[in-house]
Amino acid sequence: MNSGELDLSIVIPAYKESAKIERDVRAASDFMARAELEGEIIVVDDGSPDDTAAVAASLRGEFPNLVVLAYTPNRGKGHAVRYGMLRARGRIVMFADSGLCVPYEIAKIGIAMIDMDMCDIAHGSRRMRGSVVVAQPLYRRLGSRAYKLFVHGVMGIPLYVSDTQCGFKLYRREVAHALYEAAFTDGFMFDTEIIMRALRADYRLLEFPVLWSNDADTRYDPIKGTIRNLRELTKLRLKLSPLAKNDETPRAPVTEQSFESRESAAGSAT
Repeated sequence: MNSGELDLSIVIPAYKESAKIERDVRAASDFMARAELEGEIIVVDDGSPDDTAAVAASLRGEFPNLVVLAYTPNRGKGHAVRYGMLRARGRIVMFADSGLCVPYEIAKIGIAMIDMDMCDIAHGSRRMRGSVVVAQPLYRRLGSRAYKLFVHGVMGIPLYVSDTQCGFKLYRREVAHALYEAAFTDGFMFDTEIIMRALRADYRLLEFPVLWSNDADTRYDPIKGTIRNLRELTKLRLKLSPLAKNDETPRAPVTEQSFESRESAAGSAT
């Protein structure tokens, strides 16, 4: 590791998570301490109407490696992840959903896969045998199966990518910056866009099993969320289809300044 370089950045997107965010930060910090990793924890408050950002900021005295970013108005999970990813300084960057659905210890698998040069992107997958500990309710499982058929049959994502939506993904920093700089999806379908761009750019993507528990305290609205997801998928299909060669993902790292200029209307960091 180069002098001053961080081993790992953990980005935690948060919306109305004031009751959970301390537990998330503490678990992420404990993991890095046990694994002897020099890193940072980046909490991105996605325009929460509650005091999520204030609660997170109150922890900075205890956790000096904690960065709290906030903006208004609410833009969506994809925007929050992108906002944090492009500010991450770790050699490996990851994002993890709030609520500790996956224990941070599992990240050791993805880190090892990247360090052993097995892949550029390591995805946690709930589809691999033994992964799910506490399952989602029936309507979420049915929706997930329908979505899986759609992304493979219509969006063209290969079958070896078994779980596009698991909120536990790791990247080489330069790969994450290139992919998220090019991305435009602000909602939940950002994972699909990043995967499509990674495949178009010939980045190596592998999955690993996770120990996953469903968080019943979800922010997902099944009606509004489904409508937004369909809109985003339609836009992705048009812009990133095999015939749409005018929207390529850059292979070279990009600077944070270019993101700042493009996103200046999104809000300010705190």
